[in-house]
Amino acid sequence: MNTPTIEITLHPSLAEISASDWDACANPEGGRPEDPFTTYRFLKALEDSGSVGGRSGWQPRYLVARADGQVIACAPMYAKSHSQGEYIFDFNWAQAYENAGGAYYPKLQIAVPFTPATGRRFLTRPGFEAMGMSALIQGAVQVASDNELSSLHITFCTEAEALAGAEMGLMSRVGQQFHWVNRDYADFDGFLADLSSRKRKNIRRERAEAQGFGGQILALTGNDIQPEHWDAFWRFYQDTGNRKWGTPYLTRAFFDCAQESLRDDMLLVLALVDGRPVAGALNFIGRETLFGRYWGSTEYYPSLHFELCYYQAIDYAIKNGLSRVEAGAQGEHKLARGYLPVATHSLHWIGDLAFRDAIARYLIAETRAVDEEIEVLTAYGPFKRDKREEQQ
Repeated sequence: MNTPTIEITLHPSLAEISASDWDACANPEGGRPEDPFTTYRFLKALEDSGSVGGRSGWQPRYLVARADGQVIACAPMYAKSHSQGEYIFDFNWAQAYENAGGAYYPKLQIAVPFTPATGRRFLTRPGFEAMGMSALIQGAVQVASDNELSSLHITFCTEAEALAGAEMGLMSRVGQQFHWVNRDYADFDGFLADLSSRKRKNIRRERAEAQGFGGQILALTGNDIQPEHWDAFWRFYQDTGNRKWGTPYLTRAFFDCAQESLRDDMLLVLALVDGRPVAGALNFIGRETLFGRYWGSTEYYPSLHFELCYYQAIDYAIKNGLSRVEAGAQGEHKLARGYLPVATHSLHWIGDLAFRDAIARYLIAETRAVDEEIEVLTAYGPFKRDKREEQQ
């Protein structure tokens, strides 16, 4: 059998790639994807809305591998002029490199912009998994090397991709997030029954306090999400973005694109007082996972953040048979609310050999520290002792 000829191409716009070719790799099973973030419609919404490209510091360089003319693999790749919106931080790497006289930026990033959610980054057509991933990695490294770029980063990849990438010579890095796991709970009370008495009482108190805020809570998806809901959520998102990042990552137009092409992929939870939205949380729906992404408010009510972001997400996951809730980056306060620490993964290529050796040594120590922290935090989790031991 002849080995097919593989061609690697870069594309500054998804318009140069057909949706059917891209999604044949991103969601070959059809139906609801494992996560919506690497689908054509999500990445195109980022591009069409101006959330990437322009002056965003995220310049699309979509990577496509073809075998005998057929698209067999693709990856969402970007040329980055900063390290914002990534959530696996390399600011100290950039500072060290530039202090030594190098130019860290631009760099290449295979990632979903502004989205710290684990998922496949090397998207392959069925039957071409190993060949497609190998071609994409070799192609991305070659692009970085040929253009004398400092580095290539693949963030929030799957553990399987991290292991395969490490075998191909990339450096692997381990991080940490907090996820909630559904143990076939019949309802929210079933989840509470797994917790220690003190934590169970605390959550019940928080839920009662939040739900007594004087208004109503709506959980909306699909056609139930209306343009006026996005107007309200944009105000919430701006408030959070201005406080956390200085400037919101997503443009207002993104939410208009979301209304058109992503509404079935989203769960929007709103709190209303006298019919007026005062707070909201936006989640994305995967095949087995609910991904918590954004929260914001214009008025403060005690415990409402916990209710909208964490407890409503758990409720939805249980009612809809989802196995997991990923609550986004950071936040040890999630531990007391049933979200336990899990490892996240990334892969890295550094062009300069001396700098690569220094990063490799750093990653060994960092991985050891992260592993120890996950073990300690799990031991302090809210579950009864036997459930914590099962988690470990």
